[in-house]
Amino acid sequence: MPDNYDRLAWREEDRKDVYTCRVFSIHESVCRSPDEKHSSVFMVLDAADWAMVVPVLEKDGRRFFVMVRQWRHGVQDLSLEFPGGVLEADEDAHRAALRELEEETAYTAKKIAKLGEMSPNPAIMNNHIHFFLAEELSPLPSQRLDEDEYVDMELVPIEEVLEHIGEKPYIHALMGTALTLWRQNQETSHTDMGNA
Repeated sequence: MPDNYDRLAWREEDRKDVYTCRVFSIHESVCRSPDEKHSSVFMVLDAADWAMVVPVLEKDGRRFFVMVRQWRHGVQDLSLEFPGGVLEADEDAHRAALRELEEETAYTAKKIAKLGEMSPNPAIMNNHIHFFLAEELSPLPSQRLDEDEYVDMELVPIEEVLEHIGEKPYIHALMGTALTLWRQNQETSHTDMGNA
């Protein structure tokens, strides 16, 4: 633990479930302040962990990201992003990443490696998102989308995504995290090759 942990950590005294739906639940967390002077109520969103995949396809001497375009209800707009989704019950993140890749893009990967793990919004959410790099891709016969999923797969040149991240249609904030982890992986890979 860092030296300032006890000086900054709140202590949960009570918890009450207030809302549940198919995608998440919400609970009230009554917490005592670090100095023990007062208690406050915080709302916490309980959700399953997610997996997001950065699929890289080599084609005709170029590298592409395999991406998905879909409607995002929160912003009422289309988003072009990396494939991903919720981990199913008792499913490990690695398997979930490969499953989401296959279902949403109709590609599978011979190589899939974890890039990192983060908290999407630690202020109000208690879940994690697991990021993976998928390489040596090969096509499958078709997508296997859920009944309520409407997703188009697109091959996008890597340089286009890097140049336009943060602009429409690259509006998903977790895309920025995935790209940062992917870039770190690329730098490490090149450094390792240089030291070989």
